[in-house]
Amino acid sequence: METGNGTGTGAGASGAGAAEIGVIGGSGFYSFLDDVTEIMVNTPYGPPSDSLFLGDVAGRRVAFLPRHGRAHHLAPHRINYRANLWALRSVGVRQVLGPCAVGGLRPAFGPGTLLVPDQLVDRTKSRAQSYFDGEPLPDGQVPHIVHVGFADPYCPTGRRVALAAARGRNWEPVDGGTLVVIEGPRFSTRAESQWHAAQGWSVVGMTGHPEAVLARELGLCYASMALVTDLDAGTESGAGVSHEEVLKVFGENVGRLREVLFDAVAALPDGAERDCGCGDALKGWDLGITLP
Repeated sequence: METGNGTGTGAGASGAGAAEIGVIGGSGFYSFLDDVTEIMVNTPYGPPSDSLFLGDVAGRRVAFLPRHGRAHHLAPHRINYRANLWALRSVGVRQVLGPCAVGGLRPAFGPGTLLVPDQLVDRTKSRAQSYFDGEPLPDGQVPHIVHVGFADPYCPTGRRVALAAARGRNWEPVDGGTLVVIEGPRFSTRAESQWHAAQGWSVVGMTGHPEAVLARELGLCYASMALVTDLDAGTESGAGVSHEEVLKVFGENVGRLREVLFDAVAALPDGAERDCGCGDALKGWDLGITLP
């Protein structure tokens, strides 16, 4: 195992170009690869959820990061999202895919639906969701206050690639929709679920924010692929959502999702050819800190 340094501008023993694409998800996405290099990356925000696992997919160098840790020991509200995105950037990542499990808020979005959201609503409560909060870093740098544009939270190129990859695997995705992110770790009450649906939102999850906005603050492309594992509590009658149900449906679809994800990785543009504008999110700002 190597140890990388994600503080300041260095990327440590792994080198600044160790990976070009990041995938934030479980071990099911990389554990079967023949050759995976595990590296630890330090960040000014503390440790990320786990080591980064570097591997090759379709000729692209990818850094995989288990969002909840490899033992799934981190609840959604305890994930160090700032460290996770910083660690990915520090090894060279500029494009990120963030698959996640969600509940459907409409009967049409039942278990097994794949939705590629184009909007996000934040209903979290206690998560650090900015690098630019004026709080000094351990090395003495002080980030300035920056107000990043976030009207369209997801990279249009990443979304387009994800949709095409799903269709290429005969899994017709839902093109667009709003992901509402709740604090967790509990599921919604029936009233909350009905309220979310009444707003016209599409799916509900616990991890899509602040991942997306932190990626934007680092000039990274970010797109989500939301796998519906259940109908949320207010969408149907019965006992509501159970953790066992979520795991069962996710397990039934993880192989399929992995195929789509890897096809998307292969189809993402070369980092130098990004023309989506995500990399210009900080253009003109005096950050006060040096990004990795």
